Amino acid sequence: MSKFKNCFFLFFIFLILYLPIFYLIYYSFSSGNNIAKFENFSWQHYLNLFADRRLIGIVLNTILIALISATIATAIGTFGAIYLNDLTRPWVKNLILTLNNILIVSPDVIIGASFLILYSAIKLHLGFWSVLISHIAFSIPIVVLMVLPKLKELTRSYIDAAYDLGASSQQVLTRVILPFISSGIFSGFFMALTYSLDDFAVTFFVTGNGFSTLSVEIYAMARRGISLEINALTGIIFFIISIAMVFYYFGSQRDKKQKKVN
Repeated sequence: MSKFKNCFFLFFIFLILYLPIFYLIYYSFSSGNNIAKFENFSWQHYLNLFADRRLIGIVLNTILIALISATIATAIGTFGAIYLNDLTRPWVKNLILTLNNILIVSPDVIIGASFLILYSAIKLHLGFWSVLISHIAFSIPIVVLMVLPKLKELTRSYIDAAYDLGASSQQVLTRVILPFISSGIFSGFFMALTYSLDDFAVTFFVTGNGFSTLSVEIYAMARRGISLEINALTGIIFFIISIAMVFYYFGSQRDKKQKKVN
């Protein structure tokens, strides 16, 4: 009976999460111009989407910002976590970790407003670079939290053994530490990528005329009526993510089987 309740609860949660997405995708195939009523089946909104160069450009801007910011934040956050893990003074380590966690729990509105004040003070033009720097900044603490637990799993004996065998500090880093924490690094990268793609509040404060991301553009469109091109874009993004997850699942299952064989 308890298993049935758990399955029902899980199904209910998935229904709440996925029903709005399928609702949007469903109306992306309507020949009408709104989601009030489904008219005839049509691919017109998908064709309009690919013909809309401005919207395609905004999507590319969003992906570019996410990839660059996640890559830089992952590199900085990984080496920051390594430095933090090697600190010998507990109070210094706890202080830095607390400051790192404050940035994660702070409201995005506060972070966005702080960046806006900073950029105004240094006369930085709001646009691509202001958005990129902001996304890097709020992604670094996330990467640190993803990498740090893997570093704690790395026992000192592995590092000492590498030094005893004549390895240099660079070889220990590249052949022992980084391979061991690679899963944490990839987790941090994808978390940073997701946060960047989803972010609205911070980006809303630091973006300027002539540059926009998808979340800010959808917010602007919502005030004057969202086109069903956004529904079509939702369907495409959902399809791409679903395919990526399928490949990831089968790839991870294959790796597990290979590890068991070895």
